[in-house]
Amino acid sequence: MDIEYEVKYHQLEEKYWWFQARRDMVFRLIEDLKLPSEAPVLEIGCSGGPLLQRLRGAGYSNLTGIDVSEAGIAVAQQRGIPNVSCMDGANLTFADNSFDLVVASDVLEHIQDEAQALREWTRVLRPGGKLLVFVPAFQFLWGKHDEANHHFRRYTTAQLAASLRKAGLQVNRRSYWNVSLFFPTAAVRLLKKVLPADNKPAEDDFFAAPPLVNKLLTSVITTENRLLQALNAPVGVSVFALASKSPTV
Repeated sequence: MDIEYEVKYHQLEEKYWWFQARRDMVFRLIEDLKLPSEAPVLEIGCSGGPLLQRLRGAGYSNLTGIDVSEAGIAVAQQRGIPNVSCMDGANLTFADNSFDLVVASDVLEHIQDEAQALREWTRVLRPGGKLLVFVPAFQFLWGKHDEANHHFRRYTTAQLAASLRKAGLQVNRRSYWNVSLFFPTAAVRLLKKVLPADNKPAEDDFFAAPPLVNKLLTSVITTENRLLQALNAPVGVSVFALASKSPTV
């Protein structure tokens, strides 16, 4: 991630509607697992630590966070979040069978060697442990936002599930996320593909949202999140999957 973009990202991640709504969905899925409060949890790509903060506030006491960004880890440390460190998500230094849950939100698409990353994430899971992954959806939605974020790919639910199974995991659930903005996003991205190409540098899609708009979008998608706790969506801007490691490993 470019330094200038890192600064912007860390300024946005706590209050911006996209991050708030995705974090809400991740938190709901974790809560549904009904893990003991002392269960060891690893967040890969923790950035400045807002999810870890929320989990701590909910009583989870054995949390670890890593991120490839030194700036992100510095922000997390400034917020007083313990057990965070700078580490490559595809080359973990943790021992085998260390965690009951590994969470990776919008991380896998940044790693060129997907198989290596998933092998590592599986390795550090305890037998019976869970992996929760979020990634961007549908290759036809590829745009300058992906280029600005240094993505290597986007996924369908089937593609993500196949990659998880190849790593030796059992897929318990898979769904799309952010259905509300799928059709507007698809329309804009596809329109840009047919318009004459411009030579402007790649830019992300994090537009400046007035407070009222930010609050409205957060509310719409968090309402959708409640439905997605029980239902799987057929389309969305993102994909998520919950997988488990064999209890007999």
